[in-house]
Amino acid sequence: MKRIILSLSIAAAAGAGLTGCSDYLDSDYLFDERMTIEDVFTNSDYTNRWLARCYYWLSTDQLQDVCSKTEVPFNFADDMYYGDTNIFQYADWKNGEYSESGIGDNSREIWQNAYKGIRQVAIFLNNIDMNQELTAEEISDMKGQVRFLRAYFYWILLRTYGPIPIVPDEGIDYTDDYDKIAQPRNTYDECANYIAEEAREAAALLPLTRDPRHAARPTRGAALALRAKVLLFAASPMFNGGAPAEVQAQMTTREGEPLLSSTYDERKWALAAAAAKDVMNLGVYELYHAGIRTSGSISYPATLPPQDDPISQFDEKDWPDGYRNIDPFESYRSIFNGDLTAETDNKELIFTRGQNQGGYGINIMAVHQLPRREGKGYNCHGMTLKQSDAYYMADGSDCPGMNEMYVGWSGYSDPLRVNTAQPKHLTEIITEDEAANYPELGPNAAGVCKQFAGREPRFYASVAYNGCTWNLQNGEDAKDEVRDVQVFYYSGLPNGYQNSTYWLRTGIGIKKYIHPNDISNTQQTSNDVSRMQKKVDPAIRYAEILLIYAEAINELTNGSYDIPSWDGSTTYTLRRDINELKKGIQPIRIRAGIPDYPGEIYDDPDKFRIKLKRERQIELFAEGHRYFDLRRWCDADDEESAPIYGYNVYCTQYQAELFHTPVEVPDMPSIFTTKMWFWPLHYDLLKRNKELSQNPGWTDAE
Repeated sequence: MKRIILSLSIAAAAGAGLTGCSDYLDSDYLFDERMTIEDVFTNSDYTNRWLARCYYWLSTDQLQDVCSKTEVPFNFADDMYYGDTNIFQYADWKNGEYSESGIGDNSREIWQNAYKGIRQVAIFLNNIDMNQELTAEEISDMKGQVRFLRAYFYWILLRTYGPIPIVPDEGIDYTDDYDKIAQPRNTYDECANYIAEEAREAAALLPLTRDPRHAARPTRGAALALRAKVLLFAASPMFNGGAPAEVQAQMTTREGEPLLSSTYDERKWALAAAAAKDVMNLGVYELYHAGIRTSGSISYPATLPPQDDPISQFDEKDWPDGYRNIDPFESYRSIFNGDLTAETDNKELIFTRGQNQGGYGINIMAVHQLPRREGKGYNCHGMTLKQSDAYYMADGSDCPGMNEMYVGWSGYSDPLRVNTAQPKHLTEIITEDEAANYPELGPNAAGVCKQFAGREPRFYASVAYNGCTWNLQNGEDAKDEVRDVQVFYYSGLPNGYQNSTYWLRTGIGIKKYIHPNDISNTQQTSNDVSRMQKKVDPAIRYAEILLIYAEAINELTNGSYDIPSWDGSTTYTLRRDINELKKGIQPIRIRAGIPDYPGEIYDDPDKFRIKLKRERQIELFAEGHRYFDLRRWCDADDEESAPIYGYNVYCTQYQAELFHTPVEVPDMPSIFTTKMWFWPLHYDLLKRNKELSQNPGWTDAE
C-alpha cells in the first residue's frame, strides 16, 4: 500500500508542484490523528470527510464563477467595473499590467487550487472501492460527484489559461526522475474532449434530481450542462480554426507543436448543440417565472401590462408560449437576489455552490453595489454606458442613441455602431407633471432622465440608473435608516463625486443581486453582510443552456449532422433550423417580457449571431461569462480596446442634462494586447515543470 500512497500523493505534481510525502497522509485539515489510506477509505465517516475536501477546493476564492473583485476579477470585463480604493488595481487589470510573477493576479492560486482538487479526486477514485461500510449505490454516486468535480476543476483551468496538462488518472510516481515527472500541455481539443468525456461518465453515475438538503451537489443535468459549456467553447472561433494569427503562432508546446486547431470544423457546433439538447431533453429544467402581481408596493410593484408583440403575439399567450400571465421583472430579479434559494423549487438552477462561495462571494459583491449613505455600502461597483445601452426598450427596439459614442471608432465592429437614423441619446429630465406617464419608474419618476424610461424589465432588475429607488427594507428606525429612497449620483451628493473614494465612475450602478431587504453595516464593520439576503451562486442555469443551443444551431449552415445523445439512446439530426433557433432564444425573450425578433433576424445567421451575443451580454450580465465570451468569439481585441463611456459625474444636480451627456471616463483605461487573451502561467509553475510553455505575449521564467 505504501507505493500507492506515494504515487497518488503526487498525482498533480505536474501542475501543483512537487511536495513531500510519507507512509501516512498528513491530513491535519481533516483529522486529529495521522492515518493510512486504509484508515480513511474503510471508514464511511472519514470517506465522507475526504469527499467534502474535494468540494472544498471548488469553494475557494480563486475558483469561483461569480464573486467580488478581491480574488478573481473576471466579472469585471469591459461592462462592469469597480472604483473604490482599488481603482488602480482595476486600471492594472484593464491595462493588462498584472504580471507573471505577482500574487495580485492570483495566477498561481487558480492553477494550484484546481490541481489540488484534481489530486484529491484522484486519491478518492483510486481507493473508494475498498470501503465496505457504504452501499454500492452510495459509492457510485460519490464517484459521479468527484468525477464531476474533476471535470469542473479542469474546466476552470481551461477557460483561464487555455490548454493545460491533463494528469494521468492513475497518478504519477514521484520517485521517477524529475525530467519524467514534468508534463507538457495537452492540445485544446484533447483537453475539451477529456473534460466532456469525464462529464459524460459522471452523468451516468449521478441521479437525475436530489433532495433539497443536497441541492449543492451535482446531478446528471449538472454534468451534462458542464459538458455543453465545454463543447461550446471548443466550437467557438478561438479554438476552432479562428484564433488571431499571433495567438495561433505562439500557443505551442516547448517543442513548437501547436496547441490550438488551425482548421475550422463545423461539426463541433453540432456536438455542442447535441450536448445542450441532452440537458433540454431531461425534462427537469425550465426558466423560473413569477406570476403577475395585481397590486403591489415600491419594493414589489404591480405587474405592468404585457408589451404588445405584433410578430409572435407573446402578449396574447400564457407561459411558456407567451408572457401574458407572468411578471417578467420579478421573474428575472428573484433568480439572483436571494428570494430563491438552492433548496427551493427553482428549476432553472442546474448547478450551484450554494453558500460555499469563499470569503468574497456574491453578498460581498452586493455590498459594494449598495449606496454609500442610505445603504451603508461601498457604492463603487458599476456598469459602463455600453452595458446600460445594451438593454432593449420595452418594445424590443434599441434605446435612443445606442452606442452613438462609438461612431467612427475604427476598432469597433459594425454591429456595435449606432443606427444613424436613430434618435440621439436622451438628456431630458422627467418633470413632476410628467411622472405619472412613466409607471415603469415607480412613484419616484420625477427627476429621472428619459433615457431610462420605457426600458425592458431586465434593465430595471439590473441597472441602478441615476434617480432609481433603493428599497432597503431592513433599515432600522432607531438608526434613522431610510427605506425606498431615491438615489442620485450628481457631484456633491452623498453617492456622487465628492473627491473621495466611494463613487461611481460612470454614474451608473448595479441592481442585479440586490434584494429589497438588503442593507449593510459596512461603514461600521467592513464587508458586513448580516442584514443581506443570502444569494445563491448561479454557476450554471437553464437560460445559459438555451442560449448555447441557439448559438450552436445558428452556426450549422453547411448541412446536417447526426450526433448521438450522451448515453447513445437516440441520435439527433441537427442543422440550422429556424424552429430550433426559436426553441433556444424565444424562452429567454418571453421570460424577459420582450417581443420576438422579426423574421429577417432568424433568416440571416450573421444577424442572428449579433442578437445572440447581445442576448448573452444582457441575460448573463455579472455572472462571470462576458470575459470568456469575448475571448472565445475573438471579439475581445475590439470590445476591450474601445473607450469606456459613462455620464458626466462631475456635474451637479443643477446641470442634470449635462450630467446625462455621454463622456469618456478618464480613469477607466481601455487597451488590449496579445497577452490579454489568456492569463499568464506563474513563474513558479514554469520553474517546477520544465515542459510547460508560457501563454502568448507573456515571458518565460528565467
